[in-house]
Amino acid sequence: MSTGDARSAAPAVTAQANPKRKAASLSWLVPAVTVGGLLPLAVLIWDAYSGALGANPIQRATLQTGLLTLTLLVASLACTPLRLLTGWTWPARIRKALGLLAFGYAALHFLIYLLDHGFSLGVMFEDVLKRPFVTAGFTALLLLVPLALTSGKNSVKKLGFQKWTRLHQLVYLSVALGALHYYWGVKKDHVPPLIYVGVIAVLFAVRFIKRKPTKKKAGPEKTSPA
Repeated sequence: MSTGDARSAAPAVTAQANPKRKAASLSWLVPAVTVGGLLPLAVLIWDAYSGALGANPIQRATLQTGLLTLTLLVASLACTPLRLLTGWTWPARIRKALGLLAFGYAALHFLIYLLDHGFSLGVMFEDVLKRPFVTAGFTALLLLVPLALTSGKNSVKKLGFQKWTRLHQLVYLSVALGALHYYWGVKKDHVPPLIYVGVIAVLFAVRFIKRKPTKKKAGPEKTSPA
């Protein structure tokens, strides 16, 4: 190989190596997000142990786990709009971790609710049927179950990418019901849940606008020479 060929091949080799270097440089991202997402749980456990949850610890723990669930769900939904707006690839890396953390806190939120009601399934189903905000929250949790169970790469292969994608679009309905659950559950100050609703609406709008196919402009008509 001539020196000219070697020089021309060098940039191609460098270009191929860059994605691997970028992947290696961001290998800490998912573990960092996971640890950061579990820190509130550690604080909650410590507060429960030390008696710092106040006069009604069950209510405080229920509220905190519910807010963490909704926050993490919104953060996972923000990954795609962020990638579409900026061209960054790292948000896609942490989307799965955020979603699984959200499901974990949702399950804990539900367990605390059951604890508050003596783990009575009869009372739970009565609440689901008679109290709209419980209905919304319970439905949101049920929608997250198949998403968590099919979050692995093997599920994409088994279901096929299109079916897997359609299944995971249930997260949009789940987060909307979660925001409604929060809104209906608040008795006085509705500003915080409305902020969540606004953020979710903006994220939906960005996804719709950025992914909407644009019509190609027709080029100038060519005129034949006289």
